[in-house]
Amino acid sequence: MADRAPLRLGVVGAGAISQVVHLPIMVEREDVDVIAIADLDVHKAETLSRRFSVPLVMSAQEVVDHDDLDAIVLCTPNNTHEELAISALERGRHVYVERPLATSSEGVSRVVEASIEAGVVLTVGLPHRFRPELIALRSFLEGGELGDPYSVRAGWLTRALPRYAGSWRSDRQAAGGGVLMDLGVPALDMALFVLGFPEAKRVSCITAADPDAVEHGASLLVELADGVVLSLEVGNRLFASEDSFYLRVMGTEGSGSLPPLEVYKQLGGRPMDVTPRQPRPRGGENPYTNAYRRLLDDFVRRAKGVGDSGAPVEQVGVMRIIEAAYASAESGREVDL
Repeated sequence: MADRAPLRLGVVGAGAISQVVHLPIMVEREDVDVIAIADLDVHKAETLSRRFSVPLVMSAQEVVDHDDLDAIVLCTPNNTHEELAISALERGRHVYVERPLATSSEGVSRVVEASIEAGVVLTVGLPHRFRPELIALRSFLEGGELGDPYSVRAGWLTRALPRYAGSWRSDRQAAGGGVLMDLGVPALDMALFVLGFPEAKRVSCITAADPDAVEHGASLLVELADGVVLSLEVGNRLFASEDSFYLRVMGTEGSGSLPPLEVYKQLGGRPMDVTPRQPRPRGGENPYTNAYRRLLDDFVRRAKGVGDSGAPVEQVGVMRIIEAAYASAESGREVDL
């Protein structure tokens, strides 16, 4: 049964994603009360508490331990996700974690198991799953309308900007890796999501990095158990006017790509455009922010007892591929899974 009382929420981590997405979206909801915020930079946390009318400024552990919270949003460095998430889950809190859930597949498994044992909601920050064009492409594949998929190409390349310099994302211990952990996890999840998360058989990867630094580029080739070949490229030094984010699926009877969504299938022996019309984001939002809004709406609804609260068990497999990619890049050899 749905809980009619507002969801009492705490936000841990006051970085860019909290400022641009989580706080603005959550504070405007009538079914959510954001009552606590935490950050190592107390001044930043206090500034945001005034800006968004959040009454309490606490430490991360104080937010986790607070008895008057129903749910927690974690937007902290990657190496803190596992401990904070498990601590909150064991206290019966619903937990939203920005990707990745942990920096190892074993850690991801422990977080997932903690949510199952506690019987609470665990959500990962993967907003692409709520983009209408990706959902539409997945439905074509699920329905067999593109035949048997045999090749998937995906990538996420961001422009060469100084955003990583001096931040925790450039620290291997804090981030768990470089761009492969930062952009590779969501880009890989996007490709596997449209395919229904088939198992992977082997992985080959080459990375690019400056001396004594985390990698800034990576190219992966993944052979999936059903014979599909997945190629992936990620990087944060793209010299271009804008970032590049793409997905293309090739099937025996058709193909699809995005953005923008384009779907072609064989009809009468000829390729025909069968691309469905897509809804426009409300209020002039861009697709990125709108997808986050849908993701957070799903988290709130499930935390309030509406819909399935199944754990994100597929993230264990995603992280195993990432680990195999790092092992392949280091050894110079293909790695079996």
